[in-house]
Amino acid sequence: MAQELSVVLGAVAAVLLVSVVAVRVSVRLGFPSLVLYLAIGVLLGEAGIGIEFENASLTESLGLAALVLILTEGGLTTRWPEVRSSLWPGVVLSTVAVIASIGVTGAALHLIFGFDWRFAFLWGAVLASTDAAAVFSVLRNISVSRRLVGALELESGMNDAAAYLVVVLLASGSSATWFDPVLAVYELIVGALIGLTFGWLGGHALRRSALPATGLYPLATVSVSVLAFSAGSFAHASGLLAAYVASLVLGNSKLPHRTDTLSFAEGLGWLSQIGLFVLLGLFMSPSRLLEAIVPGLVAGIVVTFLARPISVAVSLTPFRMPWREQAFLSWAGLRGAVPIVLAMIPITEGVPGAHKLVDAVFVLVIVLTIVQGSTLPLFAKVLGLAKTGETREVDVDAAPLDELGAVLLTFTIPAASHMHGVYLRELRLPTGATVSLLVRDGVSHTPAPTTRLQEKDQLLVVATEQARTVTEQRIRAVDRAGRFARWRGETGAD
Repeated sequence: MAQELSVVLGAVAAVLLVSVVAVRVSVRLGFPSLVLYLAIGVLLGEAGIGIEFENASLTESLGLAALVLILTEGGLTTRWPEVRSSLWPGVVLSTVAVIASIGVTGAALHLIFGFDWRFAFLWGAVLASTDAAAVFSVLRNISVSRRLVGALELESGMNDAAAYLVVVLLASGSSATWFDPVLAVYELIVGALIGLTFGWLGGHALRRSALPATGLYPLATVSVSVLAFSAGSFAHASGLLAAYVASLVLGNSKLPHRTDTLSFAEGLGWLSQIGLFVLLGLFMSPSRLLEAIVPGLVAGIVVTFLARPISVAVSLTPFRMPWREQAFLSWAGLRGAVPIVLAMIPITEGVPGAHKLVDAVFVLVIVLTIVQGSTLPLFAKVLGLAKTGETREVDVDAAPLDELGAVLLTFTIPAASHMHGVYLRELRLPTGATVSLLVRDGVSHTPAPTTRLQEKDQLLVVATEQARTVTEQRIRAVDRAGRFARWRGETGAD
């Protein structure tokens, strides 16, 4: 028994180490690491080492558990001031766009393959959800506006709930009634309210608690979000939305030991992604994928070039969003693990043809991830949404000092930045913020007001928590417009 346990633990550790290395490889290749994780799972499966795993019910359960943790990490690490302007576009993309995508995809597949309407719409529901892990592993290397990133971030965090509800309804086999849309709206609204309640109460309790060890705070924070998921499920509401909203509220509260909590959540999110993608790869049978290539590619073309653009246009045209930004959002709707997990539900419900759906979704996810992920940076440049000659906008990172009520902001002046040549005093940072260190060519300096900034300079800013947002906006404003940013109307905000 002890020897078997050693083998299992050793194998799990080896897979995790290989997966961690795959993250670096994926960054260099420019596409999400989920493709490599899926490949690892396939290599471990029946076509590789020979591990046979065909338990769809267990895969669905573990997949949903992993999604809860991934959504929790996404909510905790999302900064509300950066996505607030994208709230309503994100909400509409995660609800109206999902329904529109299901309708267009279902109608097209009904005409192309002759599926009955219910099964065609089931395909559409499975393929309607985008994947946050896939989207942001590509977006992190693209310089686009915070409005676009915020809309994609909120959409990826919230649209899983709506797609999940529709998939469960269609896979159950029960007759559709007029009450079903009312029930779906109820589940989304109540799920969001439960998330708000747990997030607010959890943050309030954590700030007032005196736990005996620092490491207990991250555990307690994540537990609140998971508890919100359970409460939402017991209330017959959307547990996925409850978990995301609760973590979003918690992540923007003044949590004790915030740095440790976010680091723990990030590690837990990576672990969940790795485990989920490897598990899904292990479940797949390469021998069945040949028959799924044509249906998968056809469904991918329908979703990418028909359903996604139409659903984005229907959702965002009322917000007067320019067509270039709508085109970018359409192409950035990457599919990942979520559609594969949703495709497991019809199998457990005994829907005829469900295995073919899973195989087709697997093919579709791999192809679209490689094609869209590798071309998204170029697409942003073609649309004029990414600045030519710049790798990215100035990236400000933060390390909070909980005991002092302060935060450390670090940033590097990128190439072609208008901050080049600006004197330090011309930054005009708000009261409560000061530049304490400058690193140039590997040498650290204590800057003076007359210090002139250069490209590739690394700066360390100490700011109070209250001055943090204004400080970041001022840094970005000078980066975009130079010392006369205020005269030019540049505020540093989207």
